[in-house]
Amino acid sequence: MPFVRGNRLRGLLMTMAVLGAASLAACGSVSMPFGKSSRTTSSSDNAAAIGVNGYLWRATLDTLSFMPLQSADPYGGVIVTDWFTNPEKPDERFKCTVYILDSRLRADGLNVAVFKQNKDATGAWIDAPHAGQTETDIENSILTRARQLRLSNIKG
Repeated sequence: MPFVRGNRLRGLLMTMAVLGAASLAACGSVSMPFGKSSRTTSSSDNAAAIGVNGYLWRATLDTLSFMPLQSADPYGGVIVTDWFTNPEKPDERFKCTVYILDSRLRADGLNVAVFKQNKDATGAWIDAPHAGQTETDIENSILTRARQLRLSNIKG
């Protein structure tokens, strides 16, 4: 019977090894055999904890910090604010959605969508057009802040 027992033990060890390797692979950046990695990074600008450029992510949160945050997906690179009403103009409100499209700090790696609503005479919110420059101004503010964060990180 020792031969049968050895086969069972080998099978058990193989199963444990496969499950261990699978659980390690699910953790993220794990070195695989032959020098391959399960996750590759292309730039030193990448943050290890999130799936998009860390400077753009932080700069977006800093720039839109005056607006309430509805959702933020650091792996997909999407930040959605809730409606913001300026106390000086209570009859209009704004909402922003920011898409971070690249893991590098680049101007074309960012897309901002702004939504505006005005309150009508009955008190209902109606979609309204906003100034086309608003989205570009927000993108420029985010990019400027991201560059500041990067430079402060480089200089130490």
